[in-house]
Amino acid sequence: MRSSKSFPEQLPSRTPSNTISRYLPLIAWMVFISFASTGNFSAGNTSRIIGPLVLWLFPDTTPEAMMAIHGVTRKIAHLAEYALLGILAARAFRGSPRQTLRDRWFLVSLALVVVYALADEYHQSFVPSRTGTIYDSLIDMVGGFAALIFVWRRDWFSVPRRRASNSPV
Repeated sequence: MRSSKSFPEQLPSRTPSNTISRYLPLIAWMVFISFASTGNFSAGNTSRIIGPLVLWLFPDTTPEAMMAIHGVTRKIAHLAEYALLGILAARAFRGSPRQTLRDRWFLVSLALVVVYALADEYHQSFVPSRTGTIYDSLIDMVGGFAALIFVWRRDWFSVPRRRASNSPV
């Protein structure tokens, strides 16, 4: 039988390798998002990949359908890239050695997603082959928010609790 006494959570390690393993994937993904905001991932460039793939899978695709598929694919990419940003932020902040970040991981992660989505679209407004829209920022935010809700509901990345030394299992 388990003891009713609750045990304090183990504090995350403050070792450099733990900090790097928590924050490096988040930072690397943010760098990738910034790279994806350049002309390299403009609609003209992504159509060179998506178009032939769709035509290979569905040879009778009309130009109108191709435009719709391309547009939907790009919006799904926005949603997915910010969902991953939310997951990586939750992973980093939930395991932070700083109590404030651990306690407020959801809000801190959501704030990061919102600020980065807005900054990303603002940056795109200066790239000649891109357009920055608030609509895309909202899609980004929805992706990040949905992922954070999923992490919260699934209780991913929680810090394991210590077991009593005299309790079985």
